Amino acid sequence: MDYGIDISHYQQVTNWDAVAGNNIAYCSIKVTEGESWSDDAAWHHIDGCDSAGILPGGYHFARPGEPSAQVQHFAGQLEHHRLTGGNRIWPMLDIEDPAIPNPDGFIDQFVRELRHATGVPGVLVYANTNWFTHRLNPWWARADVLLWAAHYNGEPGNPGWSHERLALHQHTNEGQVPGVVGHVDRNATVGTWRLPAFTIGQGAPPPAPAPEPPAQDPAPAPSPEPEPRTRNYEVRAGDTVSGIARRFGTTVEAIASASGLADPDEIQVGQILKVPHGPGSTYMVQPGDTIIGIASQLGVDAGHLVRANNLGNPDHIVPGQVLTY
Repeated sequence: MDYGIDISHYQQVTNWDAVAGNNIAYCSIKVTEGESWSDDAAWHHIDGCDSAGILPGGYHFARPGEPSAQVQHFAGQLEHHRLTGGNRIWPMLDIEDPAIPNPDGFIDQFVRELRHATGVPGVLVYANTNWFTHRLNPWWARADVLLWAAHYNGEPGNPGWSHERLALHQHTNEGQVPGVVGHVDRNATVGTWRLPAFTIGQGAPPPAPAPEPPAQDPAPAPSPEPEPRTRNYEVRAGDTVSGIARRFGTTVEAIASASGLADPDEIQVGQILKVPHGPGSTYMVQPGDTIIGIASQLGVDAGHLVRANNLGNPDHIVPGQVLTY
């Protein structure tokens, strides 16, 4: 899994080496919005990335109107900021303005014209999971288009929605990264996708798993017990390992072992923990939880939760209730 951030003039970065030291490998930087607005902070952010070995890329915030004018504005700024060559990630289109009347048509035209204008074949398309499930029909996500989904569940790489071209997950807008003042959007790759897949000049499909060699022995020895599956969990303010263990129906020792924690009492906000889970795992309902939200967090189907727990009314769950999944 490769981790990154996305920033604009709203974020102040004081130490890019510290950012890189927090395992941040790429950074998408806002350069344009609509047909004429440009972000004056882009140069500073790009130079900082270059100095620390972080791969920068540029993004455009879409507004209603003709895509062509926005493409020309974005392409010009990408060239101006040296974001179309090597050691850069693909340009990204940020589509979230509800006033755009036909977002699928807008995206298709924008992507085709941006490729022609910049010579960069690969384009990232960012939207939240609500857009991907209710407003968009990504038939335009063909070769050299990758999807970037926002869902703030604190589980990097598990946005609760899947697509064969889904490569990136923005898992929080309140991330904390050394060297960045205040909160910052944090991102992680999804599944087998990795940074080279959306790096200019290196774009490629995710690697397929190597085929198993044919068995030579007609009576092989029994396979060892598989390692327990784990999910990623991002530590939030007020979290303790014991509280996380209770919530997900596991133990402090299991989380500490899977996450390599020398001292379970020493965890930091934004730290990624590995939480073991498997068949018959449980989850303790927290204040404000809903079945749909829990299902998204756990990466399971909401209907499965309802059936597995014989919930007559899925809207009636209470804090402290234990659900099996």
